[in-house]
Amino acid sequence: MAVAQVIVMLTMPRLRCAFSYLFAALLLAAQPAAAQVVPSAHTLTCDRGVINPESYELTTIAQAANLLAPRSDFWDAFRINGHLETLDDLNHDAWELAERARTRDPRNLMAHSILARQYVILGRERAANEAWRTVMDHGGAVVWTATLYDVDAKSYFLMAFNQDALRIYRMGQFTGPIKRHLSIAEFPPPDATGFYEAVAGCPSSEVAPVATVPWNEVKEIKAGNWVLWFKLAQSISVTSDRGKKKVLREIKVNLHGETGHVELLASRNPDYDPRWDYPSEQWTNVRGIGLGPYDYQHRVRDMIVRFVDPTGRIRLSSAGRGAGW
Repeated sequence: MAVAQVIVMLTMPRLRCAFSYLFAALLLAAQPAAAQVVPSAHTLTCDRGVINPESYELTTIAQAANLLAPRSDFWDAFRINGHLETLDDLNHDAWELAERARTRDPRNLMAHSILARQYVILGRERAANEAWRTVMDHGGAVVWTATLYDVDAKSYFLMAFNQDALRIYRMGQFTGPIKRHLSIAEFPPPDATGFYEAVAGCPSSEVAPVATVPWNEVKEIKAGNWVLWFKLAQSISVTSDRGKKKVLREIKVNLHGETGHVELLASRNPDYDPRWDYPSEQWTNVRGIGLGPYDYQHRVRDMIVRFVDPTGRIRLSSAGRGAGW
C-alpha cells in the first residue's frame, strides 16, 4: 500500500487512529528486526535500541502521521467553530496511540511523556497527575510545540518542562531546513524521527537548547486567554529558525494543544414584527468575537507548578477572561 493511500485513509475519522498505527507498522516492516526485550515498569528510557520497536513507532512515526493527516476541506472553513472538532479528534488520536505504545512497552518514556501532555490538553486531571509524576520521577520532560509571539509568530519552537528547568529549542534544530507555506513553518514528515522523539519528551542530548531557564529564575507565571507568560529574574536571548532574535525578560508563549472559539453576538431589530415570515429578521447585527482557551491555559500552568514548584515560590496570576491575550 502506498504511503499516499494511507494518508488519504487518515481523513476518515473512525479509522484514522488505526491507520496511523498501520502507517507506523508499514515503515517498521522495512527496517531491520530488533531483538525483543521483556518490559519492566521500573526502568523508563528514551533509548530506541531498548524500547519495543512497535512501541517506539507508535510514539514517533504514527504520531507524525496523526499530526499531518488532512482533516478538513475547503468548505470546512465556513463552519463556525468546526475547527474545534478537528483539533479534538487529533488530540484523542494522539492520546490513543500513546496508550497503545505504553501497553506494548511500559518502559517507553516517550509514551508516558505524550500521555502527560495529552491528559492535560483533554482535561483529565487525575490521569495527567499520575503521568506527570511518572515522567518527573524518571528524569523525563513533558514537551509542547509552541509559538513565541514576541520572537517570531511564523516559526515554531519546542518547550520542554522537567523538574529543574524549562528549555526552549528551535524546531529546525531537529528537522534541518524547514518548509513553509505562506511563510508559516510546516511540521516535518514522519521520517524526521529526531523531531518527533523530541516532541515526545526525548530531545537528543546532542542538541543544545537555545535557552534554559532554571525554575528558581522564574518569578511569575500568568495565565491568559491565549498564552502563558513566564516572567523571569534574568533576561534570555532567543533566536528563531528565520534568524529573528529577541532578548526576553518575559516569555509569552502559546503551547499548542487547544485553541479558541468564536462566540456570536446579535442585536435585536427594534422594528421587528412577529407576523413577518422570516424570524431571522428580528436580528439587525450579528458579530463574532474570538475567545481563547482560558481554562486550558490554567490547566497547563497549574500542572507545571504542581511538580516544579511544590513550595509555592512562583507567583501565579491570571488575565481577565475575554478576547484579549
